[in-house]
Amino acid sequence: MKRSWNAYVCAGFGVSLLAFLSYHFFFIRWPATRDVPWANLLIFLLGGVFLGIGLKRAYREPERYRGKISGAVLSVLSLLVFSFFCYFNFSLAKDLPSANAALHAGQQAPDFSLSDANGKPVTLSQLLKNNRAVVLIFYRGYW
Repeated sequence: MKRSWNAYVCAGFGVSLLAFLSYHFFFIRWPATRDVPWANLLIFLLGGVFLGIGLKRAYREPERYRGKISGAVLSVLSLLVFSFFCYFNFSLAKDLPSANAALHAGQQAPDFSLSDANGKPVTLSQLLKNNRAVVLIFYRGYW
């Protein structure tokens, strides 16, 4: 009997990678899937089902299907991907500061002092004395 390729193992690993990457590139856009990543957890579950079927086929019928070693390796890698996903989304996310104390649109900013382009200190109250409004732009990242 000719041994055939066990597609469920590769499909399960691919679906697990899709679940991990789709959160960061697609599902993060909407609060319903960003705050609680239920869609990604369902995709991970689907990948786990595929891996389970593939491993069952590989170990129950090794003369017909391949994948005993590759199935175990890809299952461990999928479990690691799922673990990283859970760690970053559930454990590290709680360390983010809450936005309750952040300013809202239209709310007056507290007075502060910064250096202008020439190195002179300028305060927000000085700018508001001479101008009707001041636009504050916050850059995210490192310089």
